[in-house]
Amino acid sequence: VQLQASGGGLVQAGASLRLSCAASGRTGGRYAMGWFRQAPGKEREYVAGINWSGSNTYYADSVKGRFTISRANAKNTVYLQMNNLKPEDTAVYYCAADDSGGWYSGGYEYWGQGTLVTVSS
Repeated sequence: VQLQASGGGLVQAGASLRLSCAASGRTGGRYAMGWFRQAPGKEREYVAGINWSGSNTYYADSVKGRFTISRANAKNTVYLQMNNLKPEDTAVYYCAADDSGGWYSGGYEYWGQGTLVTVSS
């Protein structure tokens, strides 16, 4: 499965952005989907994940209450709505897919390219 992330940009603190990730290729599987981010000089962080049906989600403590992950299976797309953005949210955001069952703990098999989010203070 191929993943294409989009929606990044430069915003001011307090603003909102919505990232999208479109899947193509072998999309017939029941993939969980997730978002990770990596800031310069920092380790990759698992930000949010969602199972295939959308009935279960994961959020990092750093984004709980501000970010919402959702998906539209008919469009093979997952979204990350980011509200009240902070400068510390600045990072390259990557989407990922998993069909092995390890998504909740951050185990993903397929990765897309990143989209840069920059939050100015």
